[in-house]
Amino acid sequence: MVNSVVIVGRVGQAPEMKYYDSGKVKTTFSVAVNRWDSRTKEEIADWFNIETWDKQAEFVGEWVKKGALVGIEGRLASSKWTSPDGENLERYFIRSSNIRLIGSKKEEN
Repeated sequence: MVNSVVIVGRVGQAPEMKYYDSGKVKTTFSVAVNRWDSRTKEEIADWFNIETWDKQAEFVGEWVKKGALVGIEGRLASSKWTSPDGENLERYFIRSSNIRLIGSKKEEN
């Protein structure tokens, strides 16, 4: 089996960095990927949550801005937890192994 994801899209929010006592760094952000919906005859955006760690996380925190066009390679991951009211919850995200900064909105205008 192969768990591999490749997307190209626009960053939807400024990346959020978190520093841990262990010295690790995590950066999270979202990416919108447009696709054509033949039923509605409109372009719609699918949103993906991205998680990066350590040196890559620091690169993202410094260079990746809202609106930037990025290429993401990674794997689909999930985390599970129980809410305070006892509900079992799960979220899916892409754990990035490579991020390529392709461009930004400013360069296109």
